[in-house]
Amino acid sequence: MLLYQRGSERESLSDKELKQGLYTALDRLGPRRKVLVIPPDATRYHSRAGELTRFAFEYYGQHLTDILPAIGTHSPLTGSEIEMMFRGVPRDLFREHDWRRGLITLGEVPAEYVRQVSEGLVDYSWPAQVNRLLVEGSYDLILSIGQVVPHEVIGMANYTKNILVGTGGADGINKSHYLGAVYGMERIMGRIDTPVRRVINYASDHFAKDLPIVYVHTVVGMTEEGSLATRGLFIGRDIECFTKAAELSLKVNFTILDAPLKKVVVYLDPSEFKSTWLGNKSIYRTRMAIEDGGELIVLAPGLRKFGEDKEIDRLIRKYGYVGTPDVLKLVKENDDLKANLSAAAHLIHGSSEGRFSITYCPGSLKREEIESVNFKYSGLLAMMERYDPEKMKEGYNTLPGGEEIYFISNPAVGLWACREGFKN
Repeated sequence: MLLYQRGSERESLSDKELKQGLYTALDRLGPRRKVLVIPPDATRYHSRAGELTRFAFEYYGQHLTDILPAIGTHSPLTGSEIEMMFRGVPRDLFREHDWRRGLITLGEVPAEYVRQVSEGLVDYSWPAQVNRLLVEGSYDLILSIGQVVPHEVIGMANYTKNILVGTGGADGINKSHYLGAVYGMERIMGRIDTPVRRVINYASDHFAKDLPIVYVHTVVGMTEEGSLATRGLFIGRDIECFTKAAELSLKVNFTILDAPLKKVVVYLDPSEFKSTWLGNKSIYRTRMAIEDGGELIVLAPGLRKFGEDKEIDRLIRKYGYVGTPDVLKLVKENDDLKANLSAAAHLIHGSSEGRFSITYCPGSLKREEIESVNFKYSGLLAMMERYDPEKMKEGYNTLPGGEEIYFISNPAVGLWACREGFKN
């Protein structure tokens, strides 16, 4: 059931139009007594979820009692991040998701089903878990707010993922990430229907159908001038809302290239990308576009760690980004990696599988740290001078010396692939 829809490839929705769209949908729902909002964290700053959360607070007032950012395994929001993203929303409304202990298990997706949709690549059941607040909070409305965009684990971000992964538990997050990685990122990214999506939707349909969830989906894209524009807003209760947003996102966020790229330079906004756990979007969002023997250079002024979580940071440092065959072998041989399958999946996602070189130019991490996880290292200042993000345009650039590069200012809002290499 769709409550509101508006969007096209050329739309540029203002704050006023977003607010009007949200209020139209909320009016159709009727009065609510107790409301929970589940937005993304600061790593999705550009999703417009911050503004939409504020509009929801202005609409419901004292009846909006709790805000639970869907952090998954990311670090909890800091006070400054809340202020930056959710300006004007009282900080005492925010709750912190404990993805290891603060959970309720709603049910379990049978191993037989997971095995079937994965084509036999994995053989385990999947626990449908959510933060206990969703079940015990006695809400008559749960607003799940977020951006639909190509995603490396599930194909297209948001919808049921925001609930069952964003507020889910370690076991489910680990297993969903690993399922996507083993199935193959090139078969996942930019697809609306994937094995991971099927598992999570199965869990939602069977175990979470009584939760009063309404989904608020944005589609955000890059303009030709290099700025961000909100292309769509879709609000509803079921998969139709997600599907319409995903179809628009593929038109807005997915760039199909006629020929593979030899050299790609990606800039990571320091306010958003502080770890390779997040910064490796520069790798997996471009992996289908870069030619064999090509080069990826990542300008990462905010980079200061590998994992968002201390244990995952340790595992990345221990094993490094070594590619699928080695990671699968390491999982079989090492209990610490076997117990953290999302970390194992991340090690696969962060590799070029030996096809092209990856050079990180970090703000804080040292050369020996970068090289220890199998990346190349280059100094940030020299590379920022050579590849100045302020002077380059999105896409193809020919630099003063004649060097040709493809520049991406924000890998989080897109997906790039060579036409020949992308099989739909």
